[in-house]
Amino acid sequence: MTTINKTLWVALVALGPTLAACGGGSDGNSSNNNGSIAWSADPDWITKPDGSGSSGNSGNTSSNGSNTVPIYVNNSMGSLNMLSATITVCVPGTQGASQCTTVDRMLVDTGSVGVRIMASALPTLGSQLLTQVGAVDDASGAAPIAECMPFGSGTTWGSVKRADVKIGSRTASNIPIQLVGDGAYAIPSDCVAHGGPDLSTVEKLGANGILGIGYGTQDSKDALTTALPGNYYYCTGANACFNTRMTVSKEVINPVAAFSSDNNGTIIRLPKLPAGGQASVTGELIFGIGTQSNNALPSNVNVLALDEYGEFTTQYQGQAFTWSAIDSGTNGFAFQDDSIPTTSGWYTPLTALNLAATMEATNGNGTPVNVPFTIDSVVRMSTNGYAAYDNVGWYQSSSKMFMWGLPFFYGRSVYTTVGNGTIGTQSGPFVAF
Repeated sequence: MTTINKTLWVALVALGPTLAACGGGSDGNSSNNNGSIAWSADPDWITKPDGSGSSGNSGNTSSNGSNTVPIYVNNSMGSLNMLSATITVCVPGTQGASQCTTVDRMLVDTGSVGVRIMASALPTLGSQLLTQVGAVDDASGAAPIAECMPFGSGTTWGSVKRADVKIGSRTASNIPIQLVGDGAYAIPSDCVAHGGPDLSTVEKLGANGILGIGYGTQDSKDALTTALPGNYYYCTGANACFNTRMTVSKEVINPVAAFSSDNNGTIIRLPKLPAGGQASVTGELIFGIGTQSNNALPSNVNVLALDEYGEFTTQYQGQAFTWSAIDSGTNGFAFQDDSIPTTSGWYTPLTALNLAATMEATNGNGTPVNVPFTIDSVVRMSTNGYAAYDNVGWYQSSSKMFMWGLPFFYGRSVYTTVGNGTIGTQSGPFVAF
């Protein structure tokens, strides 16, 4: 997740509707496809080829709905191209109304792992959730655990709790989650030093939380062996949090991995956009790959192996970006190209640029995939005030990073594995499209 936030976006150009107040409650994202393209936006839609021949999505696949949830892009989120879903959070083992809260506007993020919910979205439930204890370096075994989770645009800080998380008809039971911005413990200085700006409010993040459904099972492989600055802590007091190693069972977990079925990956399906973008979009998040008739891996799909950190290499204009990812939580194509003009970080070329880059596994395995994409001026595009664009990007300060953000997802089915299992003849971890 590498999102340029709403504050910068508003400073760039007036959009019309601003971020709506976010809170718990029913979904509220009622926007549908505006009918300008031939695509069904109902949750149980049938996928159609996009005609480009490059996505590997040929053939009609009927969705039975039992492993699917609707996902949305609209102006209720903190910026353009922010993909959201609705989840329900419960005290573990309970189903009563007073022990559960439905949270909408959760940012759907294939670039991170774990459920991270703003405490403000759980005003009465947060205090009822079970406290996670038992960090490796905590001699008492009873000190509460907190986490500083770094993203490309900042960090989330808050307590680690346990909850039942329901997404559609699937439930991840009694899993560790992060309760962001709960105010229980002061942010450690090394969290700020290593992670950047604090994103622990709805206003700063632009969402009620993050639904991290990336390739991993737990959110920090390195913390299993090392007490890292700016990662996990055990806290003996409001101002006393200490770096710690973690055990696998205590770390914040990918909720999909905790499902009883359809737990080996996800598919995000979004429609192809018309020229000029679209006011809002409804798509589908499907759980499982190759587990049901609606999530089979096509024979002609592009498969891209990932390294242990979920990354691959992008070759662009003679440069190799070894920290590359296909990331639904990043709201544009994010890469470094000094030849393209920018405004407040966003690319603003005088005319639309038709570009291309090649994706390849960092270890050299598999077949490289040449992917065309377009960058247009975000200032010129945004005059219509839409939420969804497939041709916007921004300047990435890291010379190693190329983020294929949400614009890449439009008009495709994007498959993300969870863990290292084998799906058909393909061994994970991989992404496919």
